[in-house]
Amino acid sequence: MRGATMMRLVVAGGGLIGARHITHAMAHHQIDLVGVIDPDPRIRAGAPVAGFRDIRDVDVPVDGIIIATPTDLHVQHAETAAARGWHMLIEKPVASTIEQADRIVAATERAGVAALVGHHRRYHPKVQALRALLAGGQIGKPVLASLIWAVRKPDDYFEVPWRAGREGSPVMLNLVHDIDLLRFLFGDVIHVSGFGTGALRGQGRIESGGITLGFDAGQVATLGFADTTPSPWGFEAGTGENPNIATTGQDMLWITGTAGAVSFPSLTLWGGANDWSQAPRPTTIPCGDGVPLVAQLDHFVQVAGGQVAPLIDARDARKTLAATLAVEAALMTGGDGT
Repeated sequence: MRGATMMRLVVAGGGLIGARHITHAMAHHQIDLVGVIDPDPRIRAGAPVAGFRDIRDVDVPVDGIIIATPTDLHVQHAETAAARGWHMLIEKPVASTIEQADRIVAATERAGVAALVGHHRRYHPKVQALRALLAGGQIGKPVLASLIWAVRKPDDYFEVPWRAGREGSPVMLNLVHDIDLLRFLFGDVIHVSGFGTGALRGQGRIESGGITLGFDAGQVATLGFADTTPSPWGFEAGTGENPNIATTGQDMLWITGTAGAVSFPSLTLWGGANDWSQAPRPTTIPCGDGVPLVAQLDHFVQVAGGQVAPLIDARDARKTLAATLAVEAALMTGGDGT
């Protein structure tokens, strides 16, 4: 990366998340957005910078790339970017398969470039505060967690060809974020079980289900999810971090421990009870707000400049991918994915 103040950046993929990356990159004081890569000429024409049909066509100096293309293309684009010496921010999930993730790890480590993976919820100030609260023992040892992610995706969401089939399931597209959030809070997943169904739309993909995760430190988490229900519960709805999803401000994650409990994103802390004869009392933990994608971009600039290590690199993201693939397997078979 040149200098200490500006990173020359290209964004590959101008879809829903790519468009948000482009907007934030253009506004960032340490980033010079030099190109947008997308096979769609309408997206290239709408970008305020040079447009390229393919990553191999880029003919301007580049320090880093945001890879926001369909997941199956991540490995190809990451290997090409690594060969060109570009640091990269790869959208989640890091890849479609473990073999592809291993290729990304090998390519980036061989080239000596950084690979940050876009599990951007880790950067949310309230997630950081929740993690610090748990690490500080404010609810004792965490024991149980319960999480809901439930929205109704609009019908035209599935008009994009690759979303029309199994790939349009919310497991790899959405639930992967929640699985990574729980990994960020509790550590490695050692057990997965669950059941899923696609009965409402009947289009051959999992739409809703329930999951149980076990963690190596002993915590157990349950996750309920659906993309067919207009509910107030979900990370995006609760925090307001995604402009495409309406904000409700409702809690969607509840964690109990040996000395209390906490709900998120309100950061309501319940304590003061020793057993069931006493009623826990609520207090609210103060915390500022922020835009996780912007904080992630700030971090990427520092990672590319060699100032810090990635908060989640390709090796760590591989673990989230492995857990998510195990969840998908359990939902498809109605059993144990581990």
